[in-house]
Amino acid sequence: MNLATIYNIFIRDFRKQKKRITLTLVALAWGTISIMLLLGFGEGLHQQLSINRKGMGEGIVILWAGSTSLPYKGLPKGRELAFTADDIDYLKASMPELAEVGGEYSRWGVEVRHGNSVVSEHVTGITPNYETMRNHIPEMGSRMVNELDMQQKRRVAFLGDELKNRLFGDEDAIGKQIFIRGLPFTVIGVMQHKMQMSSYSGHDLNKVSIPLTTFEAVFGHRYLNNIIYVPTDLNNMAAIERRIYEVFSAKMRFDPDDDRAISVWDTVAGSREFTNILFGIKLFLGIIGGLTLLIAGVGVANIMYVSIKERTREIGIKMAVGGRKSYILAQFLIEAFIITFVGGFGGMAVSYILTEGFQRIPIESDVLDFMGRPTISLEIGLVVIGILGIMGLVSGLFPAMKAASVSPVESLRYE
Repeated sequence: MNLATIYNIFIRDFRKQKKRITLTLVALAWGTISIMLLLGFGEGLHQQLSINRKGMGEGIVILWAGSTSLPYKGLPKGRELAFTADDIDYLKASMPELAEVGGEYSRWGVEVRHGNSVVSEHVTGITPNYETMRNHIPEMGSRMVNELDMQQKRRVAFLGDELKNRLFGDEDAIGKQIFIRGLPFTVIGVMQHKMQMSSYSGHDLNKVSIPLTTFEAVFGHRYLNNIIYVPTDLNNMAAIERRIYEVFSAKMRFDPDDDRAISVWDTVAGSREFTNILFGIKLFLGIIGGLTLLIAGVGVANIMYVSIKERTREIGIKMAVGGRKSYILAQFLIEAFIITFVGGFGGMAVSYILTEGFQRIPIESDVLDFMGRPTISLEIGLVVIGILGIMGLVSGLFPAMKAASVSPVESLRYE
């Protein structure tokens, strides 16, 4: 089988059916553009929303103390429970399967002042590991609360980026003083801007964070608002949660089966569900684009059937002089693949140029920050190539089988 001969025949047919083949190639390119842009939008949405979900922290579990709903060893139900700062170290010592444990105090409506700027904001007392657990990443040249701040109960503050802008504007805030409840605090850090899709006490961009021990001294709080932990094994979340109830049951004296004694928000389980939803969206968009491409595939099959009809005598002559059916079959299959991939790769090239160009346009938009921009990945390219290959095979197979089954005698009589 001479590929050069098949190519020459294809070019000859193209010249004879220039308009029909050109329209089919355009349809293939348009179908490919549709499926790639839809999949690219789904991929960009997936990537951006995954980043946004990590704004609150990755792999974290939040605990809130509740009230008992079951009597336990002579104690009545309905007892209010509360976490203290000591419970952080208690949980670390009792459960080595936890990589990080931290706690948080919260106070809303606190007066925060710098110069003539006065705001009423949310102040939190946190532990240093919030930098990694809760993505409190400081901007260049600033820092997060550290252990020495905790030990010495320093009056230092870490600001959310939007709050910093409202208090200081374009002025550098590091090393400057703010007044919290009338007490001077030194700004040691400003949070890097981040997208945060989830929260449990408001978004971090408008918070003032101070050391946990300093918060206790200034506000006099005895009970933590919540505890956060990060497990070492994210695949063992259910067993770790069970152990949480058992460990706190021994200290707080409640039934370990009482699921109202402690409220648990497992963000890992939520993240898995969210990933499945995004996969469903991408699959739906891919199906829509695939149907568009399927219409172009029908055009390829139509071209091949017309080609067979016009070349019936040629096929009969080839078979009469000893041409095998496999040769005829391969010839028409290759021609179908050529049409499919010329149109398909043209569409892929246009899609790549469009998405890369859109990526480079400097558009400031909250919608784009939340939804992301279309992104063409290697996986999308491989999926589209696979679809084109299957479509080229299917759209060329049946016409090729028909051509290979032509009777040489009937073909030579065909006018």
